[in-house]
Amino acid sequence: MTHGCEEKTPKISFRFNRGQLCLPYAVFLALFVIFPLLVIVYYAFTAKDGTISFANFVWFFTDMSMIQVLLQSIAIGAITTVVCLLLGYPVAYVLSRIKSHRRGILLLLFVMPMCINFVLRAMAMKELLDMIGLLGKYNFLNTVIGMVYDFLPFMILPLYSVLIKMDKSLEEAAADLGAGRAKIFGSVIMPLSLSGILSGITMVFLPSMTCYVISDTYGNGKLRIVGKAIDKCFGQNDINSASVIALVLLVIMLLVTLFTGGFSKNDNTRGVEL
Repeated sequence: MTHGCEEKTPKISFRFNRGQLCLPYAVFLALFVIFPLLVIVYYAFTAKDGTISFANFVWFFTDMSMIQVLLQSIAIGAITTVVCLLLGYPVAYVLSRIKSHRRGILLLLFVMPMCINFVLRAMAMKELLDMIGLLGKYNFLNTVIGMVYDFLPFMILPLYSVLIKMDKSLEEAAADLGAGRAKIFGSVIMPLSLSGILSGITMVFLPSMTCYVISDTYGNGKLRIVGKAIDKCFGQNDINSASVIALVLLVIMLLVTLFTGGFSKNDNTRGVEL
């Protein structure tokens, strides 16, 4: 005998909280970031026989050749960053001020080199430097030119993303108060674009210190930077020395990120003062 209404089966619903959704990322972070970092720390603080030792750090900070490589890498990264900022800021500013239908096309022209194979771009610039007679003569200069050529889009994009969102009425208000173009730029535009400047510095300085492919290509293998030093240590099966160099470089990157406000939750902009 059946009843008029059948008993309904309960529906099973799955709900994920934030902790469960973060679990895949946590596993990925542990396997590919934390664990490799622990391995680097282990080899940096141990000798080849596995005993705890600070000899690797003593070697790094007392070997003048390594100090020279580190200072040379910092110099290349700093010069590349300054040149990219001087070139990228006007480009980003102009792109943010032109009409929208032309802006996308011009921005695409600056971004397109990032889509081309890295080695292909390096070889193309190498041929150009060879044609004008610079290749093989000025290794440091050629390396900086190559770094700027490859990392300039990484400076333009964060600057453009900040400048395009800037409230244009602030510039108009400054002009109504009697501020000239230089005053408007120094007191309104520059402070409001500071977050983009700091992001661009981080995105250019850190990789340009270690990109030894460019230094080998344009410096004929005669210009050593920290990335090349790590590669050489691994080639000699000297994991301990390579780990020390990598750890020191990691600390430098951490300091640069802290200095540029990379860990700050707030926007890195200052107030506008006229």
